Amino acid sequence: MQVKGQASAADKMEVNQAKQEHLLALKVMRLTKPTLFTNMPVTCEDRDLPGDLFVRLMKDDPSTVKGAETLILGEMLTLPQNFGNIFLGETFSSYISVHNDSNQVVKDILVKADLQTSSQRLNLSASNSAVSELKPECCIDDVIHHEVKEIGTHILVCAVSYTTQTGEKLYFRKFFKFQVLKPLDVKTKFYNAETDEVFLEAQIQNITTSPMFMEKVSLEPSLMYNVTELNSVSSSSESESTFGRMSYLQPLDTRQYLYCLKPKPEFAEKAGVIKGVTVIGKLDIVWKTNLGERGRLQTSQLQRMAPGYGDVRLSLELIPDTVSLEEPFDITCKITNCSERTMDLVLEMCNTRSVHWCGVSGRQLGKLTPNASLSIPLKLLSSVQGLQSISGLRLTDTFLKRTYEYDDIAQVCVVCPYTSPES
Repeated sequence: MQVKGQASAADKMEVNQAKQEHLLALKVMRLTKPTLFTNMPVTCEDRDLPGDLFVRLMKDDPSTVKGAETLILGEMLTLPQNFGNIFLGETFSSYISVHNDSNQVVKDILVKADLQTSSQRLNLSASNSAVSELKPECCIDDVIHHEVKEIGTHILVCAVSYTTQTGEKLYFRKFFKFQVLKPLDVKTKFYNAETDEVFLEAQIQNITTSPMFMEKVSLEPSLMYNVTELNSVSSSSESESTFGRMSYLQPLDTRQYLYCLKPKPEFAEKAGVIKGVTVIGKLDIVWKTNLGERGRLQTSQLQRMAPGYGDVRLSLELIPDTVSLEEPFDITCKITNCSERTMDLVLEMCNTRSVHWCGVSGRQLGKLTPNASLSIPLKLLSSVQGLQSISGLRLTDTFLKRTYEYDDIAQVCVVCPYTSPES
């Protein structure tokens, strides 16, 4: 056992000696923005034993803010003391330097930098051509940049190959391992309106330990939709964000963004097109942290399951928000054949306790081919005040003797137009 131990120690010495024989030295440093210097102010009352000693010391300290010496943040900047955190969507920058520590001229120096992720290996070197020679005490410098698009373990592999004066070709490499963290938690919800409009709510949470400035949060719609952002309030002079002028997101804070998507006319006219799973679009999020470090995330294509309308869809094209008590008002219904067969439809109107239809019930609407639509103006009145639901429409397909019932189609606010005289 003792002989074996001596042999292994000799092997280790040979390995270390082999490492020392390299004529070039490789240094890799991450490039990040500096941070504001922080200090811990110490104060006391004037009647205490130190008197104004602490105050005079803080005033003489060059790192404190003049006139506000008790603030923790100072006016100076400090360079990063460690590797720090790298978040998804940020740009990873690194400085690579190869220095000739020997007294010999080295030839054919090739520096290569690769980034290994869980799914791919990327070449980050600005140039793949070799440097003809490197004199003693000279160096080769390079700066690499990469927009991080994957979370998890990343390995930066830096390899150096060169040729000595004797013609010997040498090669060595170093590995730098780091983790990429998730900066934001994004959740989406879809809400289907009575019309073809779709409302998207995006909940964005800052899961880092520092505040973020949300520069842009937008929705890039798919080819089927037009989008309207509902995250600002328009006034006579300008449009102001609902989150205020300072769009900061503190750690663990959540913010909701709302968007309205409406099918383009060429798709809305074809009822059978918007069925099943449809692609809505993707979110584009841009933020800044600390001293302007920029990050950007794009979600994958957001998908939603289109609501099923059955064979016949009934929607409202025109309806008033507020109507008067016991006075007729007009609505416009749109009937769409969502099936693959022709229908012969009959419209029936059934009165409810508060809503009464005006007109002839049981009239023939005629034949409706697949994916075709028909607009029908109707008249009704309400006998009860308050928020009333419109119900009681029935469509019957005379071919299959099948009846489709439509209740709670929409709601209107019924008010009394008469005001009582003042006593």
